[in-house]
Amino acid sequence: MKKLFILSCTALFIMSCGGKKEDSTASDIDYSTAETSVETNEASTPATNNHIVLKAGDDMRYDKTQFTVKAGEEVTLILMNSGQMSKEAMGHNFILLKPGSDASSFANTAVSAKATDYIPTELKSEIIANTKLLGGGENEQIKFTLTEGSYDFLCSFPGHFATMNGKITAVK
Repeated sequence: MKKLFILSCTALFIMSCGGKKEDSTASDIDYSTAETSVETNEASTPATNNHIVLKAGDDMRYDKTQFTVKAGEEVTLILMNSGQMSKEAMGHNFILLKPGSDASSFANTAVSAKATDYIPTELKSEIIANTKLLGGGENEQIKFTLTEGSYDFLCSFPGHFATMNGKITAVK
């Protein structure tokens, strides 16, 4: 009988110790690197997020290059230059082009538009939205609304287009 009691107590002890979860506080979670994974099948719609935080640093890269947003709803985009360098040495911007625009051609023209922070005035009609040119540690928020379709975006600072470009897809 004593053995049965000891075995029962041991089993209860093991079961009570193994499944306890500790509560985490907001300070324990690093939201800056959090990624949401959504499983989809072919018939489902891609996950959309109309609030975008886009980071660019001294490594001449955006931290993300693909976004899916809800067409017809306002999109808020925050560009954060997480680098240390000045905008004259390593400035970054975000330029969203209209469908059918040639992003490479736009970037080639932008190289000679230093006076307007590399946004060519002759191609303003191709731009849906843009931020100003940001130096290290600077941020800017812009808002825009898209119709259904695919849109190219880029950084127009000289030499950045090759590694700083991407697509936003607007879905219903």
